[in-house]
Amino acid sequence: MRSLLIVALSFISCLSWGQSKDKKSQQEQVIAIALHGGAGNIKDRNLTKEDELAYQTIMDSAISFGYEQLKKGFASTEVVAQVVAILEDSPLFNAGKGSVFTNAETIEMDAAIMDGANLKCGAVTQIQKVKNPILLAKCVMEHSKIIFMSGSGAESFAKQCNLTLVDPNYFRTEKRYQELLRIKDSEKMKLDNDQGQLYSSPEEEKYGTVGCVALDLKGNLAAATSTGGLTNKKYNRIGDSPIIGAGTYANNKTCAVSCTGRGEDFIRIVAAHQIHNYMNLGKMKLEDACAELIKKDLKKINGRGGVISVSKKGEISFEYNTKGMFRASIDPKGNKFIGIY
Repeated sequence: MRSLLIVALSFISCLSWGQSKDKKSQQEQVIAIALHGGAGNIKDRNLTKEDELAYQTIMDSAISFGYEQLKKGFASTEVVAQVVAILEDSPLFNAGKGSVFTNAETIEMDAAIMDGANLKCGAVTQIQKVKNPILLAKCVMEHSKIIFMSGSGAESFAKQCNLTLVDPNYFRTEKRYQELLRIKDSEKMKLDNDQGQLYSSPEEEKYGTVGCVALDLKGNLAAATSTGGLTNKKYNRIGDSPIIGAGTYANNKTCAVSCTGRGEDFIRIVAAHQIHNYMNLGKMKLEDACAELIKKDLKKINGRGGVISVSKKGEISFEYNTKGMFRASIDPKGNKFIGIY
């Protein structure tokens, strides 16, 4: 009788321990998401209350959609791609519809995505006909052994992926075209000692790249970035956004990162990957790693811009050295944040 009692108590103890373990495991399944719509001298844009509301509304819609998808169990790669596609469809941002014009009065878009679980990634550049460049980047990641595609070749691959192709005029907005004409007329964009470095004056810097980072229920991280580049760019210039490790990076060991700003600066310091290094090798916390990159590394080269990042624990960080950054997030507790300045 005594032995049966001992066996019964042991069974109950094991069952309770197992339930406790399962409960703890469920509690540890956190999700988090953040997005950006570009960093720059936003205060100099003189946004009206109506403008601010428009930006806040689309960011609210996109971040809420992404969070709900994560709650339903969708993979982080799927979520960041869909959130960025929502931002690409809005003419408010310099990505997809609403992208800026090149010096040749064309529109050339770039995008990239990375899966932190396996380090798979996809990137595209000089896209002119694919409605959502980020979906093409995702297709490259999932259905090709190639990582980086460009121009007409990438658009041919888009057809194989059954992605929506549109007339280049779809991306055109009068606002962006007028921005190009103003820069051309005032010759704001100049060659730097004939080295091919193209920047506008600091007063005119307005970066509208979009990006999203997320942590899903399985603990997998992902990052996605999309942009139309610089207004009045020449020579088929390519910035950091589609370059894995510079403008976009994700690794389950540490974090997922999406950058926005003056692309050349982020390329020079391999910005997104450097944040991973600070955490992985330097054992820094996410917030400290992002601050180290923006406030020190970027400052050393007079760089400008910002980053958004989410850690493997669901921590979220926004860091920028410009007058503002369009940004939004929802943390593991469900707290929503939307900011501009």
